[in-house]
Amino acid sequence: MVDQKDYGLGDLVEMKKPHACGTNAWIINRMGADIKLTCSACERTIMLTRFNFDKRLKKVLKKADDKQED
Repeated sequence: MVDQKDYGLGDLVEMKKPHACGTNAWIINRMGADIKLTCSACERTIMLTRFNFDKRLKKVLKKADDKQED
């Protein structure tokens, strides 16, 4: 059976290897067959196939729907 990952649009995710700028936190901007990510530090944008993204994903740091309610 295929393992379902728990990530969505707008989530802050941690990848296994750091980006060249030194951070490994990315924001998911687009989801489909490919996943578009933006580096949280330098704002560089990359696209990965869903297969490669699932392989490189370490964990979800913050869900997009975790909003502070006042």
